[in-house]
Amino acid sequence: MRNLRNIHHSVLEPPTGSGFTAAAWDIATDSVVCAFGPTKDDILIQLKRWTLRSGFQGATSEDELHHIASWDAPCPLPDLDCDKILDLHFFSESLTSCLVQAGGDIVVVREEPQPGEEKIEIVGSVDVGISAAAWSPDEELLAINTRADTLLYMTRHFENVTEIALSPEDLKASKHVSVGWGKSETQFKGKRAKILRDPTVPEKIDEGSLSHHDNRNTTISWRGDGAYIALNRIEVESRRVIRFYSREGILDSVSEPVDGLEGSLGWRPAGNLIAGIQRFEDRIDVVFLERNGLRHGQFGLRLTKEEMESWGADIKLSWNVDSSVLAVCFKDRIQLWTMGNYHYYLKQEVVLPAGSVHQEAALLAWHPEKPLHVILGSEAGLRRLEYTFTIAAGTTSPPDDYGVIAVIDGKNVKLTALRVANVPPPMASCELTLAFNAIDIAVTGSGSHGCSTRIAILHSGGISLYEWNLQERLPSGLSFISFTEFPYCKYFLESTNQQIIFMPNQSLLLWHTGSEGHSLSTFRTANNTVRYDTSSIQRGVRSLVAPTATAVEKDTLSAYILLDSNELFSASSLSAKMTEGHSLGSPKTRFPTFTPRVEVLEYHNSSPFDKGYCNGQLELDHDQTIAFGLSESGFLYANESLLARNCTSFLVTPAHLIFTTTQHLVKFVHMAAVEGMNQIPTVYNLVLLKMLLELEVPPDTPETDERCRSIERGAKLVTVMPSIFALIMQMPRGNLETIYPRALVLAGIRQNINDKKYRKAFLACRNHRVDMNILHDHAPQRFMEDVALFIDQIKKVEHIDLFLSQLREEDVSRTMYNETLRAKTDPYLTQRAATQKQDDGSQLSKVNGICDAFLQILENRMATNLQNMITAHVCKSPPHLEAGLLEVAKIRSRNLLLLASILCSSVIGDNSKHGERAIEHICFLADVNRLYDTALGLYDLDLTLQVAQQSQKDPREYLPFLQGLQEMPTLRRQHTIDNHLGRYTKALQHLQELGGFEEMTTYTQKHSLYVQALDLYRYQEESFKVILTLYAECLQRQSKHKEAGIAYEYLSDYESASECYRLAHLWKESLSCATLIPLPKSQLQNLAHTLADSLVETKDFFSAATVHLDYLFDIETAARLFCKGYFFTDALRTIGLHQRPDLLGSLIDAGLVEGMATMTELLAECKSQLNAQVPRIRELRAKKAEDPLAFFDADGNGGADIPDNVSIARTDTSTAAGDSLFTRYTDRTGTVGTNATRRTSKNRRREERKRARGKKGSVYEEEYLVNSVGRLIDRVNLVGEEVGRLVVGLMRRGMRERARAVEGAMADVVALCQGCVVVVFQVKEEAVEDKIEEERERPKGGEGVLWDSVDEGQARREAPLVRDFEKLSLLRS
Repeated sequence: MRNLRNIHHSVLEPPTGSGFTAAAWDIATDSVVCAFGPTKDDILIQLKRWTLRSGFQGATSEDELHHIASWDAPCPLPDLDCDKILDLHFFSESLTSCLVQAGGDIVVVREEPQPGEEKIEIVGSVDVGISAAAWSPDEELLAINTRADTLLYMTRHFENVTEIALSPEDLKASKHVSVGWGKSETQFKGKRAKILRDPTVPEKIDEGSLSHHDNRNTTISWRGDGAYIALNRIEVESRRVIRFYSREGILDSVSEPVDGLEGSLGWRPAGNLIAGIQRFEDRIDVVFLERNGLRHGQFGLRLTKEEMESWGADIKLSWNVDSSVLAVCFKDRIQLWTMGNYHYYLKQEVVLPAGSVHQEAALLAWHPEKPLHVILGSEAGLRRLEYTFTIAAGTTSPPDDYGVIAVIDGKNVKLTALRVANVPPPMASCELTLAFNAIDIAVTGSGSHGCSTRIAILHSGGISLYEWNLQERLPSGLSFISFTEFPYCKYFLESTNQQIIFMPNQSLLLWHTGSEGHSLSTFRTANNTVRYDTSSIQRGVRSLVAPTATAVEKDTLSAYILLDSNELFSASSLSAKMTEGHSLGSPKTRFPTFTPRVEVLEYHNSSPFDKGYCNGQLELDHDQTIAFGLSESGFLYANESLLARNCTSFLVTPAHLIFTTTQHLVKFVHMAAVEGMNQIPTVYNLVLLKMLLELEVPPDTPETDERCRSIERGAKLVTVMPSIFALIMQMPRGNLETIYPRALVLAGIRQNINDKKYRKAFLACRNHRVDMNILHDHAPQRFMEDVALFIDQIKKVEHIDLFLSQLREEDVSRTMYNETLRAKTDPYLTQRAATQKQDDGSQLSKVNGICDAFLQILENRMATNLQNMITAHVCKSPPHLEAGLLEVAKIRSRNLLLLASILCSSVIGDNSKHGERAIEHICFLADVNRLYDTALGLYDLDLTLQVAQQSQKDPREYLPFLQGLQEMPTLRRQHTIDNHLGRYTKALQHLQELGGFEEMTTYTQKHSLYVQALDLYRYQEESFKVILTLYAECLQRQSKHKEAGIAYEYLSDYESASECYRLAHLWKESLSCATLIPLPKSQLQNLAHTLADSLVETKDFFSAATVHLDYLFDIETAARLFCKGYFFTDALRTIGLHQRPDLLGSLIDAGLVEGMATMTELLAECKSQLNAQVPRIRELRAKKAEDPLAFFDADGNGGADIPDNVSIARTDTSTAAGDSLFTRYTDRTGTVGTNATRRTSKNRRREERKRARGKKGSVYEEEYLVNSVGRLIDRVNLVGEEVGRLVVGLMRRGMRERARAVEGAMADVVALCQGCVVVVFQVKEEAVEDKIEEERERPKGGEGVLWDSVDEGQARREAPLVRDFEKLSLLRS
């Protein structure tokens, strides 16, 4: 789909009396080394350098040549009229030229010879003469074919390393038979061998006969990597043979016989094909061979018999360095061919001056590094040309983006509108046949001139203008408008036409090179005619640029001119300036380097930017231009800003810059406006332009960013059609691929939503499988306001159902379709719907809000949108099935009303069908079993029957059940239905309404509906007490003794209440109820003893002491229990209250000593535990940080080296002990076997036991120690109050030293706890940062236990609070 476009054309005229004979590139300076002579009349050889002046194109005089050297070269061979240069090669690093001459001399010319070196030196000579020579691509070997039938390999220093004798016996060395496998009889041996096996096949077999135009030349061609060489020469005057030799000089294969094969040869640098010329009586083909010598396709050169005999008598072939272009050299012209989808296109034909016709084909030399730089020459002159691949495409601005592509193929122009018909190349929708070979094509959009697309074709005979109406449903063919020849004036004398584009007012701008240099000419296209307008000479033109996209609609697009200075000028008023002789004016922008491919995006002041296709708002005071350029090295620029360094192709639309990269990604860059830009009046430089636009190139993350997408390797962009969200790419083979990138689709959907074109947005979501939630989530408030408009535009009931059924709570505009355009946008795009609250304070559901809005609108459209109402009810979250079924029931109700009128009998049938369809629809949307239960819960048996008929239920099951319900009274039926559905509360209400109290109590006990029953009988005292009694008994059976006691006490059953309170260990409530019975004194004391003993067991010493003191009057036991609970103050108060000082020594002092001993021992244990565990935690963490692999290697490999050739992966028969480090403690395990469940369960239980024990040296030790320190701190916090009461008691009894010792021990333990909190419970920042962000599946079995342990260790742990211990001021020293 790409055409070759000329971007540079320089002409060098030869010195007087001599002609060009050879040329070579100097890649260091990008100059050309030219050889002149020898000729029949002059044996002098002149070597000169042609260096172009910066910014200069056109004709170059002899004065531009720099003389290198000259010498006489007499021919030593008598059969040659003069010597001939067979090969000229220039070595840039040493400034040395090597010439191989047919007479046998190998001459080296040094521009800067070193001391002891000669400027001109004959380094070797072949006495018999040389027929062909060629240097290898790496410049390390020189292959020479001598006239003595030998092939020589010489090194860079001209040392002969290989000499190969050529003989007819070489033809027997063909490798056509062996492909390295299989039997000989099954392998392909060529057509000749096939015919010999089967003589009945009437097929002509090539014998290798020579062409009558064969010039008897020998040709050498190297493969691109220099590993093989091909030699084409005539063998024993009978046939041409191509021999294939390796770099070491070993014969690899020879070609099969090809009739009419000539001496031309060109090995494609890619290495897969070797091109040659085959001449027939009526045509000439370029044939291809493989390295094994077998044919591999061909294509015709499309010459007439007269052309074959004239300028097509001698032909040469040459590939460019990247194998993309094949040059076919004739006597007076050169053709450039490219291949796409196995079809060869003639892209350019360069005709040399008439005086250059001679006996041999024209001279051609491709640049060794720049693929599309070439030298063309003959005796009459030398031309230096540069080309670039470009696509002749129409506009990419909607709605005129028809994807018009024009492809040049010689005299044929293939036209395809990809939006109308995606025709794969080499076919096309329309094909034009011209009288001349096409040079360049210009395509303009439909909107620029009414209703049609215009195509201007530049060829050597003039300009042809066509029109193509693509707005029809079935577009017709192209209509010819006009043809004009070039005028006879100085600007067009001996001119070479290069480029053509459309200008404003439908004029054409032509760039051509003539005798006067580079010229720009304009042609008018008024009244369906093309006529010449004016011309002017313009130096330094490199390219004409017509923008393919504009931000707003205009009558015509502007045109631009790119100069050698990399400056871009406007050509909008070029014709006036030509007349006045003015310059092009000030440049629009300037690229940092030369960019062969340029696209321009225009912004105009006729409309704000948000009225165009692009998202955002951009309103400028003046017209602005953004130029995007792609350099030969892959640098993509926006004016002077570098956007990407690895670009391979790009396109521009009003909304996006689209480009492909060498990482095989296609990226979309938003044309986003920056906040505050409206205050900027105009821009003509980079600083202000950066303030206007922010071009954000997305990262290489196609998985998460809609602006980046993976594509096939080597794919390049052809065109983009934003109207249909299509992006056309061409694969390296040449076939086309159409994709619909998410960025284009979402941009179109968002724009349609902004424009309230909901139908287009909906259809785009439906066609491209985009989540329908974006229709609401992109602009929630606007959507809720436009629900009625949405329904009116969508219209189809099925489409509305589709939208409602796909609603979900997720906001897709912030998750899967997160907006990547950072621009000043409409407030509706960012404003969320107002947050509404329900009565309970929870937020309303998005789905329910949308469904309610639809229901509100559809209430007045039930005749046409009843199905949508049912869908809205069912699609709520949770589904509102009752409301949906009620809508279905309304249809049946209307049918019953119409049944009373005979006049409406026909309508009844229609409504009946509507009802059936409604039932089918709701059963399709929801679970039919749930619908059956819901319909039954509505007590509508007819509706229930209709739903049951749509289900898979057996009629023998539900029909008897429904019939039985039909025969029941209303309340009994409702009770039965609710009981069947498990709605026991409602069933209980129906029983209460029926008045059967006994049945109701039985039902209450069966289903434990005591609370509901109490509520129903709250105003009937007797019934209430009966039910409460039953409830109390139930609570007592369920061991809920406290609630049971309260219920019994409410019923004044104090005996049962006291027993329930006793069982609940509520001693106060139990004793108070016992006194209300009243119990005898002995029984009351027994109850008190029992309660006191249970309180002692639960270590509630204070309550137990209170019971002994108040109910048993045992002062001694009460005091002892107070002391046991460290309540010494209460013990002293009790003794003093009852006048028992004798107990101070025996009880109080003894209790203080005992408490001190117990507390001191506890604090000593806590201190020793902290001193042991905290250092161990530090040690474990240091080991883990130093060598994590060894730390987690719980199986104890001991640091032994594991052999590299031994697999340590898990197998089905291996045990847990055989697991490797990476399978035991990660989730990267193999296939789960049949015994995996049993094994993983057993391992999990064993691993859980290991984790609970926290054995020293295991991976769980650190977790166990940390938890142990946490429990110790909790224990210290609890005993702090006890220690405080103990210290006060000791001081009150005069035991100051003991009090000091206990207080000091407590203070030490608290200090240790406070100091270790930071160490033990810290969360390392490294662990948080290094934690893998991606979600990984938790492994099973024992590995899952370690997984949980490691996760808990890495999680942020809250350090426990260590309470301060307040010391007694009397003990402070």
